Amino acid sequence: MSVWTTTTSLRILISEDDTYDSRPLYHAIIAAAREAKLAGAIVTRGIAGYGRSAHIHEVWRGFSYDLPVVVEIIDSEAKIDAFLPTLERLRSGALVTRERVQILQSPGPAAAASAY
Repeated sequence: MSVWTTTTSLRILISEDDTYDSRPLYHAIIAAAREAKLAGAIVTRGIAGYGRSAHIHEVWRGFSYDLPVVVEIIDSEAKIDAFLPTLERLRSGALVTRERVQILQSPGPAAAASAY
């Protein structure tokens, strides 16, 4: 039987053009999350968005540039807290949100080995 578990979601909103050490910032963030053995991360590329500047970033006539990217990391609150100093070093002014979330965890080997 599946069980609802409370955990923490960390969201980092960046641009696909953001870099760290000559590589995409999203790649540096998920590599650091994996190295920290966080439970999971996903990178989602947006089709349009705007931030502080109010300039809309979107695909225009088939060309894309500077599109929004969201990196989401899920793990326990303690492990997310321990990761924050690393993220602070990488984030370069990115907007970061954190919230408690409920996840539906299925039984089985993957669930038993999870970090939640």
